[in-house]
Amino acid sequence: MSEIKQSKAKAIGPILILMLIFSISLFLSAGRINWRMGWILILIMAGSHLISVLFLLSKNPELLQERSNTGGKRDLDRVLAGIMAFYGPIAFFIVGGLSARYSWQPEISYFLQVCGVLLACIGSAISIWAMISNSHFYGVYRIEREKGHKVCHNGPYHVIRHPGYLGAILFDLAVPMVLNAVWAYIPVLITIIAIIIRTGMEDRSLQNELDGYNDYSKLVGHRLLPFVW
Repeated sequence: MSEIKQSKAKAIGPILILMLIFSISLFLSAGRINWRMGWILILIMAGSHLISVLFLLSKNPELLQERSNTGGKRDLDRVLAGIMAFYGPIAFFIVGGLSARYSWQPEISYFLQVCGVLLACIGSAISIWAMISNSHFYGVYRIEREKGHKVCHNGPYHVIRHPGYLGAILFDLAVPMVLNAVWAYIPVLITIIAIIIRTGMEDRSLQNELDGYNDYSKLVGHRLLPFVW
């Protein structure tokens, strides 16, 4: 029993630290903590991470361990992963917090803020679905043939080849809406460009290096957005 608790603490601890960093960035920039939409966004992020970790702890603890390994083959992929998972969100929160503190214009209507909450939840759900569907959903690009790495056809991978990245993009697009911070779209768009570049790099590498991926790419024709790309 103690080993189970230790495993949970080891897995959940980094998430709590990450959420603490994001929360400090957001509320320190805003100059206040009594900000409902700010807390809603943080709770969506934290809930998404916790659901993913708890599922992997019970169903695929090996993948959870692998995701903590940032040793990939490509330095650029690690840089893009860092922008996507850490530096981009930090920038969103700082700009969003400053926008709230200084009432930067233009404003986003309350209706669109609520739509942003729904979009953030949808993006998070897609990312969680992708992670629990793919037993090789690593944090950085690598192929583990010795561990039976193969093409995933499950869940959202029936529709697009990189659903986890689509979920991240939808969440990122929702952040300025939720925070009523139009200017936060500047770091959001930079982060989305990094995600698109990473998607293209990863897809090309998988076609060259992973057995069966070429056939899969013919069956599922779109990388990131159905009927577009």
